[in-house]
Formats: sequence, C-alpha cells, structure tokens
Amino acid sequence: MTAPTVSPTERPSGSLSVLLTLAAGQFLMALDSSVMNVSIATVAEDVGTTITGIQGAITAYTLVMAMLMIPGGKVGTLIGRKRAFMIGCCVYGAGSLTTALAPNLPLLLFGWSFLEGVGAALIMPAIVALVAGNFPTERRPMAYGVVAAAGAVAIAVGPLIGGIATTYFSWRWVFAGEVLVVLVILVFARRIADAVSEERPRIDLLGALLSAAGLGVFVYGVLRSGEWGWVRPKADAPAWLGVSLCVWLMLAGLLLIWCFLRWESRLVARHREPLIHPDMLRNRQLTGGLTMFFFQYLVQMGVFFVVPLYLSVALGLSALGTGVRILPLSVTLLAAALLIPRLFPAASPRRVVRIGVFALLAGAIVLMAALDADAGAGVVTVPLLLVGFGMGALASQLGAVTVSAVPDRQSAEVGGIQNSVTNLGASIGTALAGSLMIAALTSSFLASVQQNPAIPAEVKERAVVELQSGVPFLSDDQLTEALDQAGVAPEVTDAALEANAEARLDGIRAALAILAAASVLALFFTSRIPATPPGPPSP
Repeated sequence: MTAPTVSPTERPSGSLSVLLTLAAGQFLMALDSSVMNVSIATVAEDVGTTITGIQGAITAYTLVMAMLMIPGGKVGTLIGRKRAFMIGCCVYGAGSLTTALAPNLPLLLFGWSFLEGVGAALIMPAIVALVAGNFPTERRPMAYGVVAAAGAVAIAVGPLIGGIATTYFSWRWVFAGEVLVVLVILVFARRIADAVSEERPRIDLLGALLSAAGLGVFVYGVLRSGEWGWVRPKADAPAWLGVSLCVWLMLAGLLLIWCFLRWESRLVARHREPLIHPDMLRNRQLTGGLTMFFFQYLVQMGVFFVVPLYLSVALGLSALGTGVRILPLSVTLLAAALLIPRLFPAASPRRVVRIGVFALLAGAIVLMAALDADAGAGVVTVPLLLVGFGMGALASQLGAVTVSAVPDRQSAEVGGIQNSVTNLGASIGTALAGSLMIAALTSSFLASVQQNPAIPAEVKERAVVELQSGVPFLSDDQLTEALDQAGVAPEVTDAALEANAEARLDGIRAALAILAAASVLALFFTSRIPATPPGPPSP
C-alpha cells in the first residue's frame, strides 16, 4: 500500500478546534449508556416496554459496536478517515433523532442500538487515526489524553445529565441535544486534515464477518453472565452439559476469532489485503498498549458500576446527587490527561502508566477501607480523586503508545482493534464487578439471616431456597416494601434490613477487591510499554 497523502489545503494544524471536535465525538460515543442507566424505568414506561426491554437495548448497542469496530476501522482506510468520521456522525445523528422520537421499543432499538452503534463503529476508529494525522508526534500524548478524557468524563457526568433531564424535562431531550452536537461537529469537522491513500484496497468480507461474529458472540456471553452465571448455571438459566451457556458462547467467540486470525494470515501469504495485518498483533509495544487499554476500561467501568450503586441504593441519593458526587473523578482525570503531557513531555510512558495503575489500585483499596454502615456520601471523594488521576495518567499515554507502534497508514486499523479491546474490557469489568457483588451479597445476606435468632427457622429455610440464585441489590425502602407486602413480622423486617445493609457493603467490597486485583495484574504487563516517549512515525 502506498503511504497516505495529505491534501495541500488540509495540512495538519493541531489546532484547538480540531482537538475539541474530535473530543466532542468521543464524548457523544460514551454518553448514551451512562445516561440511560439512570433513566431505565422512565424510558421503559415512556415507550411501553419493560426494564428488561431497555436493558436489552443497552446490550444490543454494546454488541453492535463490538461487532463492527474492526470493520469500521478498515472503512476509514477505504474511503478516508475524515469521510468515515463525518458519515459516522450523520448515521449517529440519525440514530439519536430516531431515538428521541421513538414511540415504541422497536424504533428505539433501530435508532439507538443499531444506527448509533453503526455510527460509533465508524467514528471511534477514525478519531484515533485523525489525531495521528492532525497532531505532531510530541503533541499526540496530550491530544489522545484529551480525547480519552472526554469519553471518561461523559461516563462520569452521564448520570448527572440523565438525572437532570429525566427529573426536570425528558430523557428524549438528551438525544435531541445529541443531534445538535452532531451538527456542530460536522460544521467544525471541515477543519480536520485527512490523510488518504492513493491506493484503494479491497475489504476482506469474510474476515469482517468472522471478526464481527467472534467479538459479538464473546461479548454477548460476557453480558449475559450476570443473568445466567459465569460457569455454574443459575436457576432456570440455559445450560449445556451442566455448564452455563455463557462459557460456551465465550468459547465459540474465541474459536471464531482464532479462525479470523488464521484467515488473515492466509490472505497475507497470498499477498492479498487483510482486514488487519497479523504482524500487528506480534508488535510488543502495540500489544502492551492494547493490554493496558483492556485493564484500564475493565477497572474504569467496574468503578462506574459499583460507586453509583453505592450512592444511589445504599445511601439513597437521587440520580442528580449521585452525579454530583462522581464529579471529583472528572476533575483529576482531566487534570492528569491535560497536564502530564504538558508539564512532563519527556516523561517515561512506562513510568506514567505504572503511576496511573497504582493510583487505580490505591483508589479501590481506600474505598474498600472507608466503606462502613455509618459512612456518608463524602467517603467516595478521595477514592474517586485517586481513580480519576489514574485514569487520566493512562489516557495521557496509551493512545500515543499504540498508534506510534505502527506506520501512520495503519492508524485506522489500530483504532478499530483498540476500541474492540476497550469495549471488551468495559463489558468484562461491568459483568465481573456485578456478578461478584451479587454473589458476595447473597452469601453475606444468607449468613446473617441464618445467624439471627429473631428470624424463625421456617423463614430461614425458605430464604435459603428462594434466594440461592442471587439476592437483588435493594435499598432499605425497597426491601421494607417487599417485606410488608409479604406480611412479615416487624422484628423479622428489622433483622432483614440489618442483614441487607451489611450484605450490600460486603458485595461492594467484593467488587472493589476484584478491581484492585485487576490493577495488580495489569502491573505485570506494563513492561511492554516503552520507557521513552514515542519517536517520529514511519510513513
């Protein structure tokens, strides 16, 4: 393939408007799920469906992105990264408008899960390539840091935006607002320089199908783990040979991905154009950056799952109050992502990444230690400041590390792989934190019930039978209402409330423990991150 060429009228400017345009695109991609998570019940009622239906739409959105991210990166190579970005914005904007006007679940699924998912699969890999094409090497860590921070901030402020919109206006205004943001992005996108290849390679259709099927099946297995069980199937959950269907789905996904990689190697041997070049996955620096991206998003999304639950359910804060309490994370995240490259441009990426991972670990441990039945909402402030700093430190380095590992002409393909890895890490982080939290919650709750003499023996036996598949994460008000409807005696209600309060904390501690363990595991892979800042890219 010939090297990319830049139009004389589109010289890389590295301007602030270009950076803000690309960051705005990343912000939009990450906003939807965090907004919808606090508005599920309202949205379900508004479109005439159930909470399960809306959760299915969230799952479908994740799946569409996971399946199409690698092919979406290749499209940028075929038609130009700027064009792929702008077409993706148009598709995404059409999906947002459809979602804002959706009267029922099918149209919501089409607009949000499908159209927005397709748009995101075009936009996100293109952003990675466009940063590489618009900013010189020495400014790329800062640029990638800002773009990554924009996505993380969207997840952090999503509950706040969703809470305000749902409480005072309508959830539909969020999606209508996204349409306006897309229009603004399209206006300013004209200033973005585009590096395009003189040669137009053919797209590998079989490779696209295999990669989409493999990633989609694997991620679907992960997303269903909370409902079906990771290995041992839950009650009434599908199973094969006594093992949860999630295991078989994940194995099938891995097998399809293996077939995809074998097919790509075969194409290269025949001197044909692959979807991604297998040699890229043998690149130590690239795989090191991708591995750290995986762990960053695993821990990041685990934290964004656990902390809002603690604030909204255990402490009873509103969606608005929960969003306000998460804002400290955004402050240190932005500060680290912007200031580390600016103040320490010659800093070792490996050292910065290790400091970031230690900050994530410290945040998880401090929060575990601070959790107490009498703790208030302020207990999350210091841990979130630490987690935000860790995320910002990683964001300031990893994008430049992965892109600088390959020639610039492969930056769009790197963007597709990178976003597939982050999507996978986010899915596993949320599922792992959620399943361990519920498992620990169930074990602690049942142990407290068994040990409490105020609870009759027949109630204990019934609790063991009925709750063996998992205790739901309930607030005190929800549990009290359920027990009142069941006609339970007041002393039993008091005992159950006490057991539930302690079990909630045990569940959250268990989830934080696995996130801390993931941070420690990530340290073993930091040796693959280069010790010196990236040099000039090859053509």
